[in-house]
Amino acid sequence: MNFKRYFTRVLHRLQKGPGYTYKELLVWYCDNTNTHGPKRIIKEGPKKKVIWFFLTLLFASLVFWQWGILIDTYLSYSVSSSLSIGFKTMKFPAVTVCNASPYKYSKVRHLLKELDALTEAALERILQSKHGNAISAPPLNSSETVSQRLDLKLWNQIPLVLIDESDPDYPVIIDLFETDQSGSGTQPAVKVCSLPDPTCIYWNFTSAAQAVTEWYILQSTSILSQVPLQERMKMGYQPEDMILACLFGAEPCSYRNFTQIYHPDHGNCYIFNWGMDEEALISSNPGAEFGLKLILDISQQDYIPYLTSTAGARLMLHEQKSFPFLKDQGIYAMSGTETSIGVLVDELERMGYPYSDCTMNGSDVPVKNLYNEYNTSYSIQACLRSCFQAQMFENCGCGHYLFPLPEGVNYCNSEDDPDWAYCYSSLRSSIRHRQFCIDSCKETCNDTQYKMTISMADWPSEASEVKHRAYRARIESELILVSDRNGIIKLNIYFQEYNYRTISESAATTIVWLLSSLGGQFGFWMGGSVLCLIEFGEIIIDFLWITIIKIISWCKGLKQKRARAHWWRLTPILGFNMRTPTSPPEMKFLPLEHSHQSQAPHPPTTTHCVLTHCLSVTRTAMQRPVKKHRRLRCAWPPDPCHSLCTMLCSLGKLQGIKRPQR
Repeated sequence: MNFKRYFTRVLHRLQKGPGYTYKELLVWYCDNTNTHGPKRIIKEGPKKKVIWFFLTLLFASLVFWQWGILIDTYLSYSVSSSLSIGFKTMKFPAVTVCNASPYKYSKVRHLLKELDALTEAALERILQSKHGNAISAPPLNSSETVSQRLDLKLWNQIPLVLIDESDPDYPVIIDLFETDQSGSGTQPAVKVCSLPDPTCIYWNFTSAAQAVTEWYILQSTSILSQVPLQERMKMGYQPEDMILACLFGAEPCSYRNFTQIYHPDHGNCYIFNWGMDEEALISSNPGAEFGLKLILDISQQDYIPYLTSTAGARLMLHEQKSFPFLKDQGIYAMSGTETSIGVLVDELERMGYPYSDCTMNGSDVPVKNLYNEYNTSYSIQACLRSCFQAQMFENCGCGHYLFPLPEGVNYCNSEDDPDWAYCYSSLRSSIRHRQFCIDSCKETCNDTQYKMTISMADWPSEASEVKHRAYRARIESELILVSDRNGIIKLNIYFQEYNYRTISESAATTIVWLLSSLGGQFGFWMGGSVLCLIEFGEIIIDFLWITIIKIISWCKGLKQKRARAHWWRLTPILGFNMRTPTSPPEMKFLPLEHSHQSQAPHPPTTTHCVLTHCLSVTRTAMQRPVKKHRRLRCAWPPDPCHSLCTMLCSLGKLQGIKRPQR
């Protein structure tokens, strides 16, 4: 009951409002606020009032302008980078080593026999055209012996051509095997076309060797993509052939301590300390004596002639459980040398959303990571390649040989997909598709980078070469001596020092900085504080309060006007007197006798009796006293004149009829 009474009082207080007009409220605020300026507006003379009004308005505008700049700076979420140097025992990085040649030529010769014959013939025609003596040489396919010797099926799918640019406006395309023309101004190019519409793209090269190498890679990719993975791994360099000696610190190791993976660019690769099955190894001390020492046999005499032009080993240092992208981050170690690699560690710590668009584990990246089959962690290189492979399948209907395949997709080859090279070339050169993958992929928030210092020396020396002939490798249960210094490499990988650098990001603007800056600007320009803002909020609430009450009063007045108009239409029926046509009606309840006398010439009707009864009931109800604050309720017992009596009671209330109080 007390709660109901309290709620009723609160309701009446809300209906009453602050009790001020707009002007009174504004004067009260200016007289009582702690902000400098408004007090002088109401206390100074007329001239000074104008001056202080414009000064207050000017400085208030400056405050809001500065606040806008500060809030915009905070919402930009800028960061600041800090560099710290620490000292701790660190995990030795994962080391991936590969041969520069992905396959042994002796094991893939039968697959590339026709391609090698075409390559030799193409090189011969290109060299003849460069020297200008191709006129005397007949086209290769014009002779019956040449047609029997060469299978032009591969050539017709992706041919090599010469482009004569003597006239830049009208370049001439010369097919190597279909014409005997020549010229000193020709350049080799690879021709790829789409089907069924013959739309062609030409890859121009200034070097004949580079043109032949790129053409050979395209053709060999189409051929080798049809070979099963297990067969391709057998064609590569095996660990017992490649890893001759291994030493980590003072502990000996062997090829059994390496994890084998297949890399499309380099064939079989071997990873030391990958951390997939065992804990990562710890380096006890910095220096070459406490690092990893390897002796590798690359057997470059068995390289594929036209596919690989670089002799050596490809290696990369990376984190545990991460996939090695040697084409992007790997380095070469030259054969016949001892390569020493000193390592420094940089740890990067980026802030996440909204400060930067990085990811912790790739779960919020819309691209499906195709490298999850290796159980490796997320990286932006894996995301970009997965995105490209998805675009390749969407546009070309097959997957590229250099990237993992989605489920249910086959690698591209010239037999099943004749125009795959054209589609691949268009996709690779498309800025739109490239930008789509860049926008879809994100950097990792935490990353570890290994900075390398590389030094090399000839190894072994001539004086000690006889000693190193004792290193042996087991190939097909036969012992052979390693005597060719151009086929062996020695690697020393170690930490230069145990100092590591941490580059971390922190928020340049925080909520504390924002609040202090906002308060500083407000205090400097207007001498205000947080309490002044609360006062300003209070007057805003009072202004809204008064406005709402005025709107409600206006709505009630509009309703009363409509009710009066309705009352005037009922006056002739109820027998009310009217003073003037424009004044409110004077409500009088006529006596029952007068009502009967007014109808004396005619006998009483049913409608007349009902109206007389309602007037009598209304007169009695309006004279009945009620308690204070009790709302007048027009409730009547069900009778024939219920609706009319309710209307009369409501109209009586609208006309200001009050009941006597107890």
